[in-house]
Amino acid sequence: MIQLGIKVDVDTLKGYTEGVPRLLDLFGKYGKRVSVFFSFGPDNSGKAIRRVFRKGFLSKMMRTKAPSTYGFKTLLYGTLLPAPMIVPSAPDIFKRAVDEGHDCGVHSWDHVFVQDKLYKLTKEQFEEQYDRAAELFDKLSGKFPRSYAAPGWQVSKASLSVIDERGLKYASDSRGTSPFLPVVDGEEFRTLQIPTTLPTMDEIIGLPFVDDNTMIEMWVRGMSNEWNVLTIHAEMEGMSKLNVLEKLLQSCESEEVDIIALDDIAAAAKAKRCEVKSGEIPGRAGTLAVQADGLVAL
Repeated sequence: MIQLGIKVDVDTLKGYTEGVPRLLDLFGKYGKRVSVFFSFGPDNSGKAIRRVFRKGFLSKMMRTKAPSTYGFKTLLYGTLLPAPMIVPSAPDIFKRAVDEGHDCGVHSWDHVFVQDKLYKLTKEQFEEQYDRAAELFDKLSGKFPRSYAAPGWQVSKASLSVIDERGLKYASDSRGTSPFLPVVDGEEFRTLQIPTTLPTMDEIIGLPFVDDNTMIEMWVRGMSNEWNVLTIHAEMEGMSKLNVLEKLLQSCESEEVDIIALDDIAAAAKAKRCEVKSGEIPGRAGTLAVQADGLVAL
């Protein structure tokens, strides 16, 4: 049976308070357990305007209809409007995801800050960002997180080192084809990487010949790996595109695709070492961490 790991990224206050409950309802309806990664601290989404000069940023904003998708208030948080706290605003939503048995992990403390500044952060600075989120995770759930997913699929030696030291079960920081143990500039790290293998909705929405139905067909046809991973966003699939996600779940049932959480992949995967490179993904602005070709056995 084909297996699809679903990874939910929660980036904003609106996605958290409105999108996550709807996603939990939907996954509960179909009896599916997935992975959910939370941004815990301030919603500084308005500061993402600094990416305006990145290749592809404006076209992505137009394709995804960002103002209506995220809401005008969200696009002003951290600039013209104060940055509200995400999980502390409604901690019961996070607790619900944990209590319902989903594989929950850390996405960030300050999502925009880490995504945009990671390569300039020292190990101590990244550590402070991660630990603030992990401590709130522990306070609300009674246990420390066992997984991490980098904002914007950004990694550095500093971030990988901190993740190693925290003894996590896995991280999902990259794009690629199969689980692997990362190598950066010859330095080896020990935390398993489970990359996103399929294009995300915000990378393909609005492209020629792509609509709500053909998008699902693209995803199903693209499940050619032993382990397939789709990243969805609480702000899109959890809100205006919830019906598309439900159609995907129905299609997976008819196609005998088994939907699982990423910790299930981590428990079963046999990983090899692989280089992590900085690369581009069609439909996404800027560069991100990409699993290099040519896996080598340990």
